[in-house]
Amino acid sequence: MKRTLVVGVDGSPESRAAADWAAREAVRRDLPLHVVHAWLWQPLALPLVQDRDTEARRAEDILREAEGELTHRYPGLAVTAEVLSDAAVPALLHAGKGAELLVLGTRGHSALAGFLLGSYGRQVIAAAECPVVSVRSAHGRPVAVPEEGEVVVGQQGGVEESAEVLRVAFEAAAARKAPLRAVRVWSLPPVYGYSPGSMWIADQFGGLEPYEKAALEQALEPWRMRYPEVDVVERVERGSAGHVLLTASSDAQLLVVGRRIRESSVGAHIGSVAHAVLHHSACPVAVVPHS
Repeated sequence: MKRTLVVGVDGSPESRAAADWAAREAVRRDLPLHVVHAWLWQPLALPLVQDRDTEARRAEDILREAEGELTHRYPGLAVTAEVLSDAAVPALLHAGKGAELLVLGTRGHSALAGFLLGSYGRQVIAAAECPVVSVRSAHGRPVAVPEEGEVVVGQQGGVEESAEVLRVAFEAAAARKAPLRAVRVWSLPPVYGYSPGSMWIADQFGGLEPYEKAALEQALEPWRMRYPEVDVVERVERGSAGHVLLTASSDAQLLVVGRRIRESSVGAHIGSVAHAVLHHSACPVAVVPHS
């Protein structure tokens, strides 16, 4: 079954920017695009609304306007649209199941509470089963990024742990015919941060930095074989992962980072690195869940 890109819209300039980015991405990948708008009748919500039928028509109007803009701008793109009768977070999470990407808009360089549909964006990113792309807006259009720029991916952990993150990054680079910059950031561990066994392994490579370089090469190897057309640039650097990734992606088309899947009883968590790049990156950011 052919996979689909999904974009959430709410009539705001930010969601229109996200829809435009998603449409261009769907064209690049020759995939259909599904546009969704979450609407749940809440008669007691403020501000007071006229009636259910009026609000239902407004929801349909938001959706049809977005669909019409995309079909006009991208005539060869297969676009479907749907009003989801649910609250925003569960509606978007349901729509993203099985999707190649779920795309949301975000406002400027504001706090994460500025994501599409208020604070819902952070909750969606923290719980989605598929990669979620955050697209910044400038006057209702995606923030301009270099068409010839790289795709940048933050790699961490071992081969299995980073496999899904690297898959998304390699697919994005291949679709753009762009080079891929794979970045692995390391720092000196606390005194008891590494086990004696892991330190012994690092010593066999001549120290921590050569060990990190070898780990990056090992993680990249199967994806290089699968995507031989993608030119890969490796970068291993000591420092803060968020800072290094933001610097590396300053002229990028897309930044891809991972989010460890974890259950928590105290709310949504996206991880410190994802939080940093979502908050400050000028280019779109794809957050990929992984085990």
